[in-house]
Amino acid sequence: MKTTYLILLTISTLIITTSSVFAQPALPAAPSQAPIDGGLSLLAAAGGAYAIKKLREKKNQEEELP
Repeated sequence: MKTTYLILLTISTLIITTSSVFAQPALPAAPSQAPIDGGLSLLAAAGGAYAIKKLREKKNQEEELP
């Protein structure tokens, strides 16, 4: 009787403990992309405004020369 009880206890312990074994975690997710709606759009708008200003200044200088 003791042998049967010991075998049954061993098997049930192994079954219960194997369900709590965890696998290795998955690889981390891909990094998120750069947010275009943040400060990057303001930087692009400021760059465009600066380019327009420089083009107008260049045009005015060319008109004054002749």
